[in-house]
Amino acid sequence: MNHKGNIMLEIKDEIGRVTIDYPPQNYLPGPEFMPIEDLRSWISRNNLKGLILSGTGRHFSAGARLEDIFSMSNGEAMATEMKKGKDLLEFIANLNIPVIAAIQGACFGGGLEIALSAHIRISNAKALFAFPEVNHNLMPGLGGTLKITTQIPSFDSLMMVLGGDMVSAEEALAMKIVDQITPDPEEYAFSLLKKMTEDRPMKVIQYVMQAIHNARRLPEAEALKEETRMFCELAREEGIRRKEEATDR
Repeated sequence: MNHKGNIMLEIKDEIGRVTIDYPPQNYLPGPEFMPIEDLRSWISRNNLKGLILSGTGRHFSAGARLEDIFSMSNGEAMATEMKKGKDLLEFIANLNIPVIAAIQGACFGGGLEIALSAHIRISNAKALFAFPEVNHNLMPGLGGTLKITTQIPSFDSLMMVLGGDMVSAEEALAMKIVDQITPDPEEYAFSLLKKMTEDRPMKVIQYVMQAIHNARRLPEAEALKEETRMFCELAREEGIRRKEEATDR
């Protein structure tokens, strides 16, 4: 276990956990809550097969503190810092390993934007979700408006972003913000990642995730072409491996 400022990093059985460690509300230290190169290096160096995003204690994250936002807005660096934060969340969203957000308690503002960057979201029954920025004459700034509107119906997304509505875990499940509700989100997330990745070659995990990303980002014909290429490469390598294994017997 090690700390990077207010972020705690842990590894167990090739599964990494990035925990926002600033209780009780787990406010974000900045738009880029962890330097992107530090996260990239940590994942690569440890050959992680999956990643869990979580918060210490009762809450996932209540987002940014208002005083920090307004303090930053008085300088010239705000746009730069916001871009760094968006780049970090895009890096997480595009990882070629599965990422699960394990959510409990408050998941507000920037915290919800972090959760929406995960591939799967698991919460407990007491979790609450909101974009409260509009109540302070602001709006989501780390890609939240894009992510929420591409995942849930227009009425629900408008009520959350412009209405400032807070939704319960059950409502979030119905709206597809959350994929599953369970008493212990972190333990469930770990078990789910183990089931998906244990004894799987890293290349298989990465190619499956890449194909899923391609399905969202590329034209259909190009995504299908890439799927075929990756399948053939894996089949060729597995065929060689099995032949060598049979020869060694």
